[in-house]
Amino acid sequence: MSNVRTTERTTAVGRARTVLARRTEGRAVALLVVVAIVAAVFEPVVFSSFPVVLGRLALIGLVALGLTALILLGELDLSVASTLALSGVVMASVPNLGLGIIAALITGIVVGLINAFFVVVVGINSFIATLGMLFALRGAAFVISAEKPVPLENIDAGIAFGSSLLGPLTPRVLLFFVIFAVLQILLSRTRIGREFYAVGGNRQAAIDVGIPVRRRLVLGFVISGVVAATAGIINTLELTAADPTAGSTVLLASFAAAIIGGVVLTGGRGTIVGTLLGALALSILQVVLTLSGVQVDIQDIFIGSILLVAIISDPSSLRTAWVRLRAAITRSRTRDTARGLTGNAADQ
Repeated sequence: MSNVRTTERTTAVGRARTVLARRTEGRAVALLVVVAIVAAVFEPVVFSSFPVVLGRLALIGLVALGLTALILLGELDLSVASTLALSGVVMASVPNLGLGIIAALITGIVVGLINAFFVVVVGINSFIATLGMLFALRGAAFVISAEKPVPLENIDAGIAFGSSLLGPLTPRVLLFFVIFAVLQILLSRTRIGREFYAVGGNRQAAIDVGIPVRRRLVLGFVISGVVAATAGIINTLELTAADPTAGSTVLLASFAAAIIGGVVLTGGRGTIVGTLLGALALSILQVVLTLSGVQVDIQDIFIGSILLVAIISDPSSLRTAWVRLRAAITRSRTRDTARGLTGNAADQ
């Protein structure tokens, strides 16, 4: 009987280890716990400021969700912040609010298709291609807006968009959770989602088994562009004006949220849930720092430091570092042994 119980315990422990090994949200959970403790000690008012935290989450988290879908494919999009700004300016430049929203979404689609063209068709590295788009789109936003904020024609609609529907839930927060649910279902419950992971995990193998890799890459860039444009719409409605400099602090925070949430930059590993947890932790942290009077530039230092720690603490990075360290030690010992043998031979 005791042997059966021991076997069951061993099996349960093995299953738990397997589940934990597959999950990638550990760093996001750890950061969320640490941030919650810090907030409870220094700024407990944060826990009664749900609208502020959720509002920040709706902006950072939304961009991070779109990036997650693309990073799972093994690609990057550095143009999301500029897409956010340009989409907001395009929206505010159209007198009719409904048409403006449609124009902003089309802007996101077009940006995604242009990025996909350079990466998929031309073959430019996504880091370089989207870095160029970052500057081009930012310049376009400045040109269209004449380098100044563009107010909405229908300011009342923007104010209503930020009003509460149920407790701390506003339309922008609900929109964020709707997009989260859609992407979660797409990436975890559909064939397209499984193909995203396959392409990011091993692109050549995905091609060999007949997965339409090029189409999946195009879809990933379009998702990133549309979600960033949606964030631009939300930001413009919230401020009742489009700022061509908007999103300047979103890029770092959104990438940090995805990476802290366990998304691997090389692709094929990560979850939408992890990104949500990472974005929530960073949103609470930013609110805590703001309430403490910390300037935005200093907040970026905190976020950058956390991002660096997250990258260093990635299990794959630690394994790589350990392998390299062992290899260096082995080479050093081999050289020492060879020198010792050479010295003995010379003495003889």
